Amino acid sequence: MSTPAAKKILSLLSGIALAVAGAFFSDIRPPGTFGAAKKLAQEIHADDPLTFYCGCRYRDNRIDLASCGYRPRQNPQRAGRLEWEHVVPAWVIGHQRQCWKTGGRDNCSANDPVFARAEADLHNLVPEIGEVNGDRSNFGFAMLDKAPDQYGQCRMVVDFQARKAMPREEVRGAVARTYLYMHDRYKLRMAKQDRQLYEAWNRQYPVTEQERRRNQKVACQMGWGNPYVGEVALWRCGFGGAMTGLLDTARGLLRQGLDDTLSELLTR
Repeated sequence: MSTPAAKKILSLLSGIALAVAGAFFSDIRPPGTFGAAKKLAQEIHADDPLTFYCGCRYRDNRIDLASCGYRPRQNPQRAGRLEWEHVVPAWVIGHQRQCWKTGGRDNCSANDPVFARAEADLHNLVPEIGEVNGDRSNFGFAMLDKAPDQYGQCRMVVDFQARKAMPREEVRGAVARTYLYMHDRYKLRMAKQDRQLYEAWNRQYPVTEQERRRNQKVACQMGWGNPYVGEVALWRCGFGGAMTGLLDTARGLLRQGLDDTLSELLTR
């Protein structure tokens, strides 16, 4: 085959590769609102429906409290309801934005694009028992001396006086990696003591296989993964509409390109 023809075919294959990448990634759109993020989060966690801090099973929006030995502390009605928890509280994000000072969370959600993206970031969103979500509030995390007996067998600890919480050991690594990711991505300030704690938890509690699976799923909705958890393969996200676009584009390029190249070779 002549060099010019080989170059044309190589150029054709390069064009198809670009079309493949474009088709894959054009369908990835991060959720624009917290409401949209919650719907996607339901799908992401559907194959492993366990609450984050307590490890209770849930179905739809109802918690199976007996599945983890959870005992309501004060609010049985809210304890039976699933809620979506920001590991890094929206309050923490908002209090570093001017929008919060002039109108609180609603104003930030409506008028600050950076806050809206952070509020809807699926890497920071986990399913939790409503009562625990409410008790944790906007408290930061810390190592606490209190015994984990507030919620029956659930080992989450909330110290209302100190305004601190301590997650069970199984998720401390995930908490740390979420905090480190959010503060890097959204340029949030973090106290030196907090960073030291999260870096220590990150080392002490290695990434789990469940974290890796979730990171991949979230990346397919966001367009990127949490680098503290590990690398993701965005090419694995290209199904549905992306695959349709990919095949149509590739077929068109291949048909036209090969026809032109073969016609040129035959006329020589």
